[in-house]
Amino acid sequence: MSQKVLLNSKEVNITLHRLACQLIENHDDFSDTVLIGIQPRGKYLAARLAEMLSNDYEIKNVQLGHLDITFFRDDFRRGDKPLEANNTEINFLVENKNVVFIDDVLYTGRSIRSALTAIQSFGRPNNIELLTLIDRRFSRHLPIQPNYKGRQVDAIDNQKVVVNWVENEGEDTVYLIDK
Repeated sequence: MSQKVLLNSKEVNITLHRLACQLIENHDDFSDTVLIGIQPRGKYLAARLAEMLSNDYEIKNVQLGHLDITFFRDDFRRGDKPLEANNTEINFLVENKNVVFIDDVLYTGRSIRSALTAIQSFGRPNNIELLTLIDRRFSRHLPIQPNYKGRQVDAIDNQKVVVNWVENEGEDTVYLIDK
């Protein structure tokens, strides 16, 4: 098993600032926009972006939530091991809001399809966009594309993209691993 560094800590930081600036360009003061990290791994990226928007770019009242999609997945009850649910934390209405789904890696698109179904329990958004740190563009099973992407990666099926966050793994690094 070999691994290649796709983004080191400095490159992750630069990429996050670029994504934050792109969000500001499209959402201005965020009065009608909410950020929703898709559990489990999107919550780290969403929290980091919300912190940057608030602290570095002085955007007031950035609303951040986390959405669990476990029971909306199309592979629910298909595997041998039971799926473990995460917490959904959405303490605001999404009715008529611009929702930005945030996830670390866009692979097949199935997680995003699940998130589209799950968010309807919280209201009807005006608009939904997708932000991903890594876009694995040749692996899509569904016609889903990100509005904002940190880096596009051409990975084949026997490769895995692993995103490590300092909050969880002690480092901000993105790896491409050959299985």
